[in-house]
Amino acid sequence: MKRSELEHLIRAAGRIAGGREIVVIGSQAVLGQFPDAPVALLASMEADLYPKNDPGLADKVDGAIGEGSRFHAQYGYYAQGVAPDTATLPRGWQRRLVRIENSNTDGYAGLCLEVHDLALSKYVAGREKDREFTRELARHQMTDKKILLKRLAATRLDAALARAARGRIERDFAPAGGRA
Repeated sequence: MKRSELEHLIRAAGRIAGGREIVVIGSQAVLGQFPDAPVALLASMEADLYPKNDPGLADKVDGAIGEGSRFHAQYGYYAQGVAPDTATLPRGWQRRLVRIENSNTDGYAGLCLEVHDLALSKYVAGREKDREFTRELARHQMTDKKILLKRLAATRLDAALARAARGRIERDFAPAGGRA
């Protein structure tokens, strides 16, 4: 997905939901902070999002421009309407959202997760696609280990999940010869 495609989804989701602000919490939120992000980070054809002022309308957005919709068939990308608690995020993440608002969003704004908050949600989820994503962020020096560990400490997790996420962070920042 390209930045212009995310902007198109923000505009479309805003029109469908009738709200001016759309929160983007999936991997494509990286485009908020890094409009020209490396191709390896842009493999997803969907953007996970919800209307800020009425998250319950995410289902309406999903039905109109989600997977399998006419929109998806026409453009090749789609919105995945999600709930605010879909991603596990550290305290204060709302204050760090990165705003996308320009002529292409037509008065609507995308509020994208800041890259460290986004990465942390992926470290917690721990799926293979998430681990590939965080490795690429680290490899391209788009994330900082100290910030990630500080945000991890500010995230409500059980001890086992916190240890697993910390281990994933450590592996992504291990010297090249020391990676497992």
